[in-house]
Amino acid sequence: MQEPASRVLSTLKIDGMPETYPPSRGSRISANEYRRRRRQLLRALGETGVALLAAAPERVRNGHTHYPYRQASDFSYLTGFPEPEALLVLVPGRREGEVVLFCRPRDPERERWEGPRAGVEGAVERYGADQAYPIGALDEEMPKLLRDRDQLHYPFAHDADLDARVMGWVRAVRAQIRAGVRAPRALVNLDDLLHEMRLFKSKAEAKLMRDAARVSARAHRQVMRFCQPGRWEYELEAEFARACAASGSRFQAYPAIVGGGANACVLHYTANDQRLRDGDLVLIDAGGELEGYAADITRTYPVNGRFNPPQKALYELVLSAQEAAIAKIAPGNRWIEPHEAAVKTLTRGLVELGLLAGGRKAVPKLIREEAYKPYFMHRTGHWLGMDVHDVGDYKREGDWRRFEPGMVLTVEPGLYLAPEREDVPPGFRGIGIRIEDDVLVTATGPEILTRHAPKTVAEIEGWMGSAGENGD
Repeated sequence: MQEPASRVLSTLKIDGMPETYPPSRGSRISANEYRRRRRQLLRALGETGVALLAAAPERVRNGHTHYPYRQASDFSYLTGFPEPEALLVLVPGRREGEVVLFCRPRDPERERWEGPRAGVEGAVERYGADQAYPIGALDEEMPKLLRDRDQLHYPFAHDADLDARVMGWVRAVRAQIRAGVRAPRALVNLDDLLHEMRLFKSKAEAKLMRDAARVSARAHRQVMRFCQPGRWEYELEAEFARACAASGSRFQAYPAIVGGGANACVLHYTANDQRLRDGDLVLIDAGGELEGYAADITRTYPVNGRFNPPQKALYELVLSAQEAAIAKIAPGNRWIEPHEAAVKTLTRGLVELGLLAGGRKAVPKLIREEAYKPYFMHRTGHWLGMDVHDVGDYKREGDWRRFEPGMVLTVEPGLYLAPEREDVPPGFRGIGIRIEDDVLVTATGPEILTRHAPKTVAEIEGWMGSAGENGD
């Protein structure tokens, strides 16, 4: 019989955190940090630059039903402003104020239906704008803000309608040339400056990502206990989301992947609509989002709580590859080094298991020929932050960039042995395994943020076995 959720959660205390982790009443990113970010970007724009950034639009489904609103990460990073229909303009050196926010005005009738708005007053008082205007004043005010600015920094080619409006504002400024007004002469992609800033997490961001990782790790532990033959994949998905929400992470960072058996060989499988079978593995790639920051964890384990010999052999190979990759995460090492370490470990292991021919001496040649790719076809990780595939360059000036403190990345090697591969021994066919953790680069090496989610064979079997003892 399934235990009450309260009793199960009481077993999941981690590092002194309570069994439930309610969201804070206010943002854990302070007003001072938002100001610091804007000042940093204002300095980077130079004396004659100007930048503008739009909020995410509302998305509608089924006629007039709205999806839950999620602010654009770049806009949220600079403002913390949670509403749609808003535009941020940064104007270095402007006497009337360098930070200008356009937003929806207060409207008691609309707020009765949709909830409270900050309004132009709240944009100044609560969100740090120097000046604020109603969003309807854009066409009147924007040409004034663009006057005598040489460079317009803007994430162009993201929104065709906004692109057209921006060009209209620039044309309106150009029409005043005979009056001695200068229009922007260069359009610069704002992503180049802003995404480099976002790549390096502050202490507050790192703390928030630790919390998101702990909440998500706890949810993975709960799903391990919940898992049993006969359940549906979507039941595990729902249990994960429930456990995250109970700990303050109401929204998921991305749609969960719950692949039982051969479904785990589909890299972005999201149907999640099959029954889990006794004797199969299940791969769960899921992470909660906490105040806009993502966790991204993958665990693979036996539906019945016990690995069989082929599953265990492949699993421990993937785990060894992950350990080798994490060992390469240190300041000064190149981004590609964890992937190269994982590939080397996986290739050597595939040879030892008889899945690649040639013996140990052939491993360098097999790596050069990418003989591992039928079984491991993706990179070993990606940046992580406000977006699950977060922003930031992977190469700089033609070479892989080097790790620096403050970066956060995933480490996720895998092996996928499709069921139709006749060149694979029957016991290995249809097995898909991925192990993924979130890692913060520190001055002394890697900090594994998601370390509280069980991942060794002993940890997984012990954790899943204890569920039966407790009556699950």
